[in-house]
Amino acid sequence: MLAVVCVRAGGPEVLEIRELPVPEVRAGWTLVRVMGAGLNRAEIRTRQGFSPNVRFPRVLGIECVGVVAATSDPALAEGATVAALMGEMGRAFDGSYAEFVLLPNELLMPVVTRLPWVELAALPETYLTAQGALDALGIRAGERLLIRGGTSSVGLAAASIARGGGIEVAATTRRAGKGSAMEAAGVAHVVLDEGGPLRLPWDDGPTHVLDLVGARTVADSLRIVRRGGTVCVAGSLSGWLLRDFEPIAMIPSGTRLTAFHSDDAKGRAGAGVLQRVVDGVENGRYRPNIDSVVALDGLAAAHRHMEADRAAGKVVLLPGLVSGA
Repeated sequence: MLAVVCVRAGGPEVLEIRELPVPEVRAGWTLVRVMGAGLNRAEIRTRQGFSPNVRFPRVLGIECVGVVAATSDPALAEGATVAALMGEMGRAFDGSYAEFVLLPNELLMPVVTRLPWVELAALPETYLTAQGALDALGIRAGERLLIRGGTSSVGLAAASIARGGGIEVAATTRRAGKGSAMEAAGVAHVVLDEGGPLRLPWDDGPTHVLDLVGARTVADSLRIVRRGGTVCVAGSLSGWLLRDFEPIAMIPSGTRLTAFHSDDAKGRAGAGVLQRVVDGVENGRYRPNIDSVVALDGLAAAHRHMEADRAAGKVVLLPGLVSGA
């Protein structure tokens, strides 16, 4: 099978396309033919060497959709459509930058769908994170949501879901040229983040903030959310660590700070949520936000594209795509 191997920590040039043996099924694992996979910034950080437990060479890729090729699980049928994400996929064991991937049975989520592979591949990590974060916020129709990091794939997904649920959405971007993509995803108010105070459309602030930027903006999100509102951190675009954080001083009385991690939605825990998302796309309630589609030999260029912050939506890998098609 063809796979893209990260041979060592470094820039996109360390991603090399290679011929590897198709993994053999063993007890507790399933072989999946990868039909599509979304790309994620977590994979970029792993490639750069910021995942200390990862040993190279490694096939990256923390999510995929595909069909069961062979399995040790009697509850799974060969040919069934499945999705998978997280669970140390692409870190402790080889991931989805390949034509086949061997996965622990407990990571697999059967999906019933008519969606084309490119649309289905754009959903698992991104939309499960977005839906899980909105659920953690407890936001309801008629309330006001500010998304920080609104042009990220999760930000665009959250805007789509929130608009479909009758929520007024504002979202930040550092690039004014991405406003049209945000509006198409459901953002009613595009807010330019120039490093200073945000110019928000609401005098008393949003009722909820979904913070995908993370460490750099959490304290400010707690300051601008309406008193008694909720901030959910579900991204780390500016890093993982929040230094010099003083909870009593920085969390206004009655305001809530929570978080959501997509690892909480892996396997059976996320299967129902993913099916709900897929059903929402199929019935037209919202649509996946796809930036571009690449073949295996386009992964290095795709990493450069994402690192340069040029993507507006999900970059999708189709292993069966012929380069240049």
